[in-house]
Amino acid sequence: MKKISYTLADIDKVARQLIDEVPDKTLLFYGAMGVGKTTLIKSLAKQLGVEDITGSPTFGLVNEYEGAGGLRIYHFDFYRIADESEALDIGIEDYLYTGDWIFIEWPEKIEGLLPEEAVTIRMEKSATGSRELSF
Repeated sequence: MKKISYTLADIDKVARQLIDEVPDKTLLFYGAMGVGKTTLIKSLAKQLGVEDITGSPTFGLVNEYEGAGGLRIYHFDFYRIADESEALDIGIEDYLYTGDWIFIEWPEKIEGLLPEEAVTIRMEKSATGSRELSF
């Protein structure tokens, strides 16, 4: 397990490091509300060449982005779903096995649907305001 401490000023560097070091393109973001999951995902998308980044897909469940060279990136936010059936209704299984980059906030809501090879990223806020990330 690798640990990284960072501040907002370092977020693009941390995003690049994650892209370069994770063994799979499906990333599962665990952490409390307000810890910076969406901010890190925006930076990851930017590092992958996305220019039109919006906010978290809380109400639509998924945002789709196009990165450099037609690269596809899917950002899911399952905070508001009640159970896994809602994820199945939007076709989550079709997305998970595309080979594209998949970023999932609140993956604990769909634990039974997640591929084994997905990378778990745990985020915490330290007492000093910096972030602690482990993967």
